[in-house]
Amino acid sequence: MRAFLFDRALPLWAGVGTDADRGFVEHLTLEGRPAEVDFKRLRVQARQIYVYSHAALLGYGPGLAAAQNGWAFMTRHGWMETGGWARRMGRFGGVVDPTIDLYDQAFALFATAWWIRASGDQGAVSWADRTLEAIDARLGRDDRRGWHAEAPHPAEAVQNPHMHMLEALIALHEATGAERFAVRALEVAELARTAFFDASTGSLAEYYDQAWRRAPGVRGRIIEPGHHFEWSWILRHLTRLTGRDFAPMAGGLFAFAERHGVDQGSGLSVDAVLDDGTAHDPDYRAWPQTEALKAHLAEIEFGGRALDGRVAEITANILDRYVDRPVPGAWIDHLRADGSAKVDKIPASTFYHLFLAFSELLRLEGRWTSD
Repeated sequence: MRAFLFDRALPLWAGVGTDADRGFVEHLTLEGRPAEVDFKRLRVQARQIYVYSHAALLGYGPGLAAAQNGWAFMTRHGWMETGGWARRMGRFGGVVDPTIDLYDQAFALFATAWWIRASGDQGAVSWADRTLEAIDARLGRDDRRGWHAEAPHPAEAVQNPHMHMLEALIALHEATGAERFAVRALEVAELARTAFFDASTGSLAEYYDQAWRRAPGVRGRIIEPGHHFEWSWILRHLTRLTGRDFAPMAGGLFAFAERHGVDQGSGLSVDAVLDDGTAHDPDYRAWPQTEALKAHLAEIEFGGRALDGRVAEITANILDRYVDRPVPGAWIDHLRADGSAKVDKIPASTFYHLFLAFSELLRLEGRWTSD
C-alpha cells in the first residue's frame, strides 16, 4: 500500500491528474490520460486537496504544492457571492452549476480542515465559518434537525451528506482545536442516533421523508453497507475526541454490515442490500471496501469486535482487484458481481477513499509490529 500511494498514485495524480494551475482533473481515461471534460465538480477539487494535504503531512514532498493548486482554484472559482460553494465550476474557472449541495459543502469543510493542518494557514478558518453560515442559511431546516440535501429543497431527506458533515466537523476540530466544531459534530451524531439509526436492526437507511421517517416502499429499505462501515469508523473517532459514547451505534452498524453486506465467497462488500439483509445491488464499488477496512481498523484500535483475518482479506481484495489498474497508480472504481470491471473512466474522486483507508493502516502499522 505504501508503494502504491507514494511511488505511483500520488505522482500520477499530481502529474497528469493536475490541470496546470487550474486544480485537478475530473477523471482520467482508461489509458491514464486526462479526459476532455468541460467542468470540475467542487467535491473532486476538495477531495484532492485533502489527499495532497494529508500526503504532505506524511512526508510527500510535492504534496503541499499540489494541494495549494487545488485550494487556490477552489477558493477563486467555487465560492459564490450569494454564499456557499457551487456544485460545478468550468474547467478554466467560473461557475457552471450554482446548485448548493450539502455533500459538496461538507467536502469543502473537510478540505479546509486538512489544508489548515498541512499549510498552517489559520486564516483559512474563516472559510470554514463562512461555509457553515451558508449551510445554515441556505440549507437549514425549520426544525433544526440537520439540513436539506440541496437548494431548492427536495421533498426527500438523505443521511449521507450528514455523515460527511460529521466527518468534516471532526476534522475541523482536530485541525483548529475550536470547541464550536466539536459541538456541531455532536449535534449531527445525536441526530443520526435518534433519527437515522434503528437500534433493533443495527441499520440506517439512505432515504427519508422530511420528518426523518424512512422513505416509503423499497426506496426506504435500501441499505448501503459501505455507509454503515463509514459511519462506524467516524463514530469511533468522535468518541475518541469527545468522550461521548457512540459505541453501541458504531457497533450495531458494523455488525449489520458484516453480517448482511459482505459476500461470503470473496469477502467483498456489496453496494446495497435491503433492511432484512436480502440482496439489492450485488455489485462492488471500490469505496465500500476502503470503508470496511477503516471500520475494522477502528474496531481493533478501540477494542471492538474485529473479525479474525478480515483486515488481511479486505486489504488483499483492494490490492488484487482494484488498484494499479488499468494503469499503475490508478484504480478500477466498480466491479460487477461476476468480478469484471464496470468502468469507462478512472475517477479522481476515488482517491479520497483509498488514501484515507491506506493512511489509517499505515498509521497503525507501527503499533501492531511493535506488539
